Amino acid sequence: MNGTMSKLFSLEGCVAVVTGALGLLGQEHCRCLAEAGAHVIAADLAEENCSELAESLSTRSLGRFLDVTDPDSVRALLDSVMKEFGHVDVLVNNAGVNDMVEDPLLALQESMFENYPLQMWKKFMDVNVSGVFLCSQVLGSQMARQGKGSIINIASTYGIVAPDQSLYCTPTGEQAFFKSPAYPASKGAVIAFTRYLAAYWGRAGVRVNALSPGGVQNGQDTFFIEQYSRKTPLGRMAKRTDYQGALLFLASGASSYITGENLVADGGWTII
Repeated sequence: MNGTMSKLFSLEGCVAVVTGALGLLGQEHCRCLAEAGAHVIAADLAEENCSELAESLSTRSLGRFLDVTDPDSVRALLDSVMKEFGHVDVLVNNAGVNDMVEDPLLALQESMFENYPLQMWKKFMDVNVSGVFLCSQVLGSQMARQGKGSIINIASTYGIVAPDQSLYCTPTGEQAFFKSPAYPASKGAVIAFTRYLAAYWGRAGVRVNALSPGGVQNGQDTFFIEQYSRKTPLGRMAKRTDYQGALLFLASGASSYITGENLVADGGWTII
């Protein structure tokens, strides 16, 4: 890669905040941004673990406590970033909740739409939607004052298409559980909010895009991995590192004329 192209993808001197930094993809997002030169603020509910992650990165980075549903927590994070670095350039809204099939509330009967608990619906909306709203409002407003910045909202293929419930059927034809109504609804809202904010802050120099990843292989049942892979043109689930290029593209100057888009990185899963 020549010097001009390297500069396009460089985040040298930038400050990047990653929410949900301790998650499966959150850790990879942090590593990717640091390797591109950014100072990373790894933010999540367990501050000590965030600090350990930050210390493992290749740039001077910080670990910070963050509850994305608490306005005071989000404002405290911004104050800390500004005190330490004086600016914020990239925000990756990665924090979110997903269905956990080992949770009794998401066993077969309660994962059915007819029985789905209202408190679970509210939890998904609070974290996956209101959390993105709050972090964008607080940290994005600072970007708007600076006249530049990039916000990347982590959405999902299930924000684009409905869940294929047959993927969760065992080889004997039994439905193991149903993908919840709350997850796709919340991720669809994230995509719509991305477009809103891109239009709102475009003239302020703040770009806002969504990244919709496909399923990541992470110890799921063999039957699920095989069924998901058969449905995917590339023939496999994602590796946790498969999204680094897309994330860096949206964070860096390489995408300087792109805003309001939803970059789908799913191995072709949503095209069939």
